[in-house]
Amino acid sequence: IGNTVLHILVLQPNKTFACHMYSLILSYDRNKEGPGSLELIPNNEGLTPFKLAGVEGNTVMFQYLMQKRKQNLWSFGPLTTVLYDITEIDSWAEDQSFLELIVSTKKREARQILDLTPVKELVSLKWNLYGRPYFCFLALFYILYMVCFTMCCVYRPLKPRTGNKTSSRDNTVYVQKMLQESYVAYEDELRLVGELITVIGAVVILVLEIPDILRVGAAKYFGQTILGGPFHIIVITYACMILVTMVMRLTSTTGEVVPMSFALVLGWCNVMYFARGFQMLGPFTIMIQKMIFGDLMRFCWLMAVVILGFASAFYIIFQTENPENLGQFYNYPMSLFTTFELFLTIIDGPANYDVDLPFMYSVVYFAFAIIAALLMLNLLIAMMGDTHWRVAHEQDELWRAQVVATTVMLERKLPRCLWPRSGICGREYGLGDRWYLRVEDRVDPNKHKMMRYTEAFKAQDRDNYDKGSEKLEINRDTLYKKDLPALSLSRSISRTSSHRGWEILRRNT
Repeated sequence: IGNTVLHILVLQPNKTFACHMYSLILSYDRNKEGPGSLELIPNNEGLTPFKLAGVEGNTVMFQYLMQKRKQNLWSFGPLTTVLYDITEIDSWAEDQSFLELIVSTKKREARQILDLTPVKELVSLKWNLYGRPYFCFLALFYILYMVCFTMCCVYRPLKPRTGNKTSSRDNTVYVQKMLQESYVAYEDELRLVGELITVIGAVVILVLEIPDILRVGAAKYFGQTILGGPFHIIVITYACMILVTMVMRLTSTTGEVVPMSFALVLGWCNVMYFARGFQMLGPFTIMIQKMIFGDLMRFCWLMAVVILGFASAFYIIFQTENPENLGQFYNYPMSLFTTFELFLTIIDGPANYDVDLPFMYSVVYFAFAIIAALLMLNLLIAMMGDTHWRVAHEQDELWRAQVVATTVMLERKLPRCLWPRSGICGREYGLGDRWYLRVEDRVDPNKHKMMRYTEAFKAQDRDNYDKGSEKLEINRDTLYKKDLPALSLSRSISRTSSHRGWEILRRNT
């Protein structure tokens, strides 16, 4: 019952009352330390009151709980060294990481906790000491891996075509080799090494991604932008395309160019994932993801309806015409592709002025140009501009959340020998087996004096302004005559009070 009340207090809107009641309930807890403590009992979702405060974005309760956990190590003048208990914060030995819970929640208030002590210092320590070097090395390794795969695709086994052409539009001159013919020369053996590296890399990607999907859940794993959801879809699809290409090569099945082309596009697009490690490029990837999966996905439904309607009309209009004079609409698939190019204004309206064009083509194309080029494209630009404006206000906050998510990911994937635990064990200071983070704080006493003097200056200026206003109200009948003297008097009084305040500051200095 006590633990349930603690969880309810974390969710209370009256944070001051919740903090007092929280302390009152803990004062009656018999097991204040150890596994039987009320603060360490999780709810049905596996969240302790401390983790629940972070997930809900309750910064007041979080800071209150952290003040209870800190230990003042020593103080010398303005310098103070504090030990913060990071037992539940550090993701090193936690199955359900506090940092991962914060970046995966949909509440924006929760991300504000990443700027609070000691979470900010812990993330900065992990990222600068281990996260950034490992992430840069991983980015370099992936780019080299993609270069290897690209070279294998460029020099794939082909042979000249021996069969006759089936039509005048047939333009194929090379065909794919059979499996027995693909690995004969020395160059083929070099390509085989690159292909083996590519297949091994695809298997490693699947082995690393599938456990996280099972642990987190597909909806959260692929749906969270900060966790890199779209990029996880891209890299898993890329690995599957590599395995499909391998099966088609081993069975000598024609058409391996289809999965190979998809794999090349997806593999190189996944390079944008590594932009999150740089503050200059990280926010742009967030904008691209939100525009693609927000504005562009909604816009594509409208675009598909317009393209289907007008492509069908263009095909019907040119169905009775000679395709040699205007071949952009000679069949229905080509009509869809041509209409798509016209929609995006990639090409101009196809026309052959050596022959008579159907009258309905001009009418339909006029309507298509008005709807597609003038209306819908400008609508898409306006939607993307609004998304850019919204994301720009929180891009730094989202980038810091990306850094936290990347740090937690690397910490889980890398072996323990490459990523030791951060912080100081409490046994060194007689504080038990808990782990602490040492944070040095500097308190500037002159800052508080300056604030007091500033408030005094504001109060004096406010009093002088009120006196001047009273004089102006009394002499309302002679307002235009007394306006300039009153203002000069108020300005001289303000200058005198400010001069007296600066003299106080000089003497104190």
